Amino acid sequence: MAATLPLTTSDISLMLRSGYSVPTIEAELATRHFADQLDEGKRNQLIKAGATTELLDAIESGNFSVPKDELEKSRRKMDEQTAERALMAERAKRNDTLYQNQLIKQRARVVAHGSADAIAGAAKGNLVRLQNGNLVSCYDEELAPKQIYGLYFSAHWCPPCRKFTPQLVAYYNQITHDHPEFEIIFVSADKSADGMATYMRESGMPWPAIEYGKLANVPALQKYAGKGIPDLVVVDASGKVLADSFVGGKYVGPGRVLDDLNAIFARASSPQVAANR
Repeated sequence: MAATLPLTTSDISLMLRSGYSVPTIEAELATRHFADQLDEGKRNQLIKAGATTELLDAIESGNFSVPKDELEKSRRKMDEQTAERALMAERAKRNDTLYQNQLIKQRARVVAHGSADAIAGAAKGNLVRLQNGNLVSCYDEELAPKQIYGLYFSAHWCPPCRKFTPQLVAYYNQITHDHPEFEIIFVSADKSADGMATYMRESGMPWPAIEYGKLANVPALQKYAGKGIPDLVVVDASGKVLADSFVGGKYVGPGRVLDDLNAIFARASSPQVAANR
């Protein structure tokens, strides 16, 4: 449903921060239209995200407004989505105390026991990967030699995610030959198991993923998720964060994380580091 809804100011802000060009955003607006009224606050929000004067003028002109014959239908869809999100938020609120207690216990175990395989342990028994177009169980032993993980929070319904994922696939295919100690784990934010499977097939994800029906089993991984997607978080085997798409609460994007990863690999390959191993 989300992919067919009109765009909002927040949607366009996220697209701008994720590197979408103005022509691409205008093409998306022409297809999906714009649902907001661009008041001063929302105009400033877009300016801060990097909107050009031309884009703002095009939006304010009304060229991308939802057609009158579609307005009521779009409003109903958006109201349904708002109600769904409110229900999910209420459920999350009710479960928050239990969830936070689980996180506290998990973190306490890592600190107390100095677990060197916290990530592999959290993913154990919950992994799947693509094989001949189908999702099959992934052997936990495949994570045994891994020392650095990229936790990738993403979804098929998210346009910025679909734009970044091919870049991540290309990076992964290039880097893993020289760095077999590195692995990515996809933590889906899709709305269904079919949506997740379609996303993995269409993008050709070569890494394992948390099985959709078991996402609730991995709070130790979910705790790394930021407030938006695409979100790539790099951690070591014990769970220590090495690079993040959110820095100080500000979204810097997953592309920045790839730059940080290159620096991490470069340091690990330096003669001094190698001599200390």
